[in-house]
Amino acid sequence: MAAAQNIDEVVDGLAEIVREATRTGDRIGYFAALYRQVTVEIRRAIHAGRFEDGPRMDRFDTLFGNRYFEAHDAWLRDRGGPRCWRETFGLLDDRDTVIVQHLILGVNAHINLDLAVAAARTSPGADIHALQHDYLLINDILARVVLAVQDSVDALSPLLSLLDRVGGRTDEQILDFSIVQSRQEAWHNTVVLSGQNEKEREATIDRLDIRAAVLARLIARPGALVRPALELIRHTENNDVAAVIAHLDSAMERASAQKGTG
Repeated sequence: MAAAQNIDEVVDGLAEIVREATRTGDRIGYFAALYRQVTVEIRRAIHAGRFEDGPRMDRFDTLFGNRYFEAHDAWLRDRGGPRCWRETFGLLDDRDTVIVQHLILGVNAHINLDLAVAAARTSPGADIHALQHDYLLINDILARVVLAVQDSVDALSPLLSLLDRVGGRTDEQILDFSIVQSRQEAWHNTVVLSGQNEKEREATIDRLDIRAAVLARLIARPGALVRPALELIRHTENNDVAAVIAHLDSAMERASAQKGTG
């Protein structure tokens, strides 16, 4: 896939991955559907003038999107790419994983590795601090999309609430999995990267990749207490991959329609 030049091309690239995954029944479309909707909402916010610097946010989102496309292409080409993305893509054919795990795996790799790299490239050096306001504004957009997608996951995976009882967290928190906290850590790493030379940056990025890969393994293979619940969830959730992708990819449309009629 050619590198995206702007946010419109990021949206188009994600839509193409979703379409192809729907056609072939590939679970790579689960996270791509979530990510497409986040990107559409960020583009909408840019057009509405909600960010302090819309063109800068377009560049940021384009760099961020290209990180995902590069990882996606490296995996398809020779099973290469960053460690955390290899862990994530490597579980696509694992029948023991459930829908929400695939979503969290994608979010983990993209936030805990790619986000800081893209942000630091957008505003290197002392310019990084001017990005913070717009960076934090994305948290609000993410929260809205995650809530809509969580409703979609609940409809597809009727026993997902079992994780509340064994994990002590509400189902809204399962997909959220401390996204805000992860983005706060990513901002800290952004500031670190923006002030480093190339050799230092490579070492930091490698460290972030290793940490995100470890988290991916924990997400994929959680503790013994959670495993029986995941087994039950897996047997009762929708296993029609194309239908799941389509449902996830229309989560924001359903949420908007419900808001309009509510």
